[in-house]
Amino acid sequence: MSRSAISIPLQVSHGEGRFVADQEIMARMRIRGQIATQYVDESGVPSMLIPFNPNGSVNAVEGITSPDGRVLGKMGHSERIGEDIAKNVSGNKDQQLFEAGVAYYK
Repeated sequence: MSRSAISIPLQVSHGEGRFVADQEIMARMRIRGQIATQYVDESGVPSMLIPFNPNGSVNAVEGITSPDGRVLGKMGHSERIGEDIAKNVSGNKDQQLFEAGVAYYK
């Protein structure tokens, strides 16, 4: 399966939460295509460095899917969009995640 990589600025407000898994689980998730999104640096390369990976998630994982792809879990706050929200994060923060989900099931 081929995926195109895009980098989207996104509001985060992690406390102590982060994605944790051993390498065996990570390998299975990669093979199944369950790693949906990752924290990346300015070049679009997955990064373990702060501030790109603000919580130290293993393999820079930001979001995963269930094995059947029907459930998405992610750390970033896709719902935090709007003209006066997250002014300290530049760029278009609208991932159109919810619109895409509705369109997919129509």
